[in-house]
Amino acid sequence: MTFELKKLPYDPTTLNPVVSPKTFEFHHGKHLQAYVNNLNNLKTGTKFENMDLISIIKESEGPIFNNAAQIFNHEFYFDQFAPSPKSKPEGALATAIDAAFGSFDNFKKEFSAAAVSVFGSGWAWLVVNAAGKLEITKESNAGTPLTKNQKPLLTFDVWEHAYYIDFQNRRPDHVAALWDVIDWKVIESRF
Repeated sequence: MTFELKKLPYDPTTLNPVVSPKTFEFHHGKHLQAYVNNLNNLKTGTKFENMDLISIIKESEGPIFNNAAQIFNHEFYFDQFAPSPKSKPEGALATAIDAAFGSFDNFKKEFSAAAVSVFGSGWAWLVVNAAGKLEITKESNAGTPLTKNQKPLLTFDVWEHAYYIDFQNRRPDHVAALWDVIDWKVIESRF
């Protein structure tokens, strides 16, 4: 199985200024493309050669895991954006967020704090944990909830390549801006 760079589900110019076309050029077009190329090269001739991405993530380690997990994390991240997003969750997800965090506004505050506080490079995640409850988690580097029996719903990429062109070293500003392009219709479909 050969992996390919997944096409964005929107025109990358439409998320500007939250995510600029230049950031998409580097983040999607170069960083994600490099993970795809690396995984295709690394898995050749190994037991992972014909596996799907999720199986590779769950069964690999080292460079193969890092590249496979980064493909999943980035595709998941890019798929949750929209130029005219549904700005709040409704229905069962809204009820679950209120139960777990007190309110949607409090959830956003806690999630943003988690994203800003990731040391170095990594990810903040909203997941359904093994007990079926919503939880905010943080992962370093290529970490992903898939390896921890958690169902991912939402993620913020806080590697510098995700925001440095647009926000330089202002990670909190990047995190605050991302809420404007998160499409809760997508997050609800994952729930």
